[in-house]
Amino acid sequence: MDWLPGELPQDLPAPGSPVPRFSSPRKWKALTSDDELWRRLFSDRWGADAAAFYAPEGSKSWKDVFVVQDRCDRYGLGVRIIREGKDYYLIYQGEIQRYLGSRQDTDGDGGKNQPRQDAADEQRQISNQILFFLGDLEAACADAKRIKA
Repeated sequence: MDWLPGELPQDLPAPGSPVPRFSSPRKWKALTSDDELWRRLFSDRWGADAAAFYAPEGSKSWKDVFVVQDRCDRYGLGVRIIREGKDYYLIYQGEIQRYLGSRQDTDGDGGKNQPRQDAADEQRQISNQILFFLGDLEAACADAKRIKA
């Protein structure tokens, strides 16, 4: 832990203990946005050679590189529809290519209490439901493969 940013080790709560309420969100955001922290996390997880190969270019940060590489590990390199929370994305080689939408029906009634929609809205909603079904199916398949391995 000696390589963590200076203030971080003393601010970390003990494992299993709640995060103190007096912690400043701005302070945590600044600490977790530290580029050196993400470079070392990347290097620890995938090795120094991978860190040298995937070093960020342009405006990308080590955090961005870490997130993309993690997505590649979880979903593979091909084109995939993934779900993160309630949001769906199209990814290719770990990079988000397009935001596809979000599940909006959170009350579980299937939209029965919503006002009547025109034909175009109904078609769009059906398309979204098919897309979300495919995303859920792909996520379930990925989970099943991960459990098998």
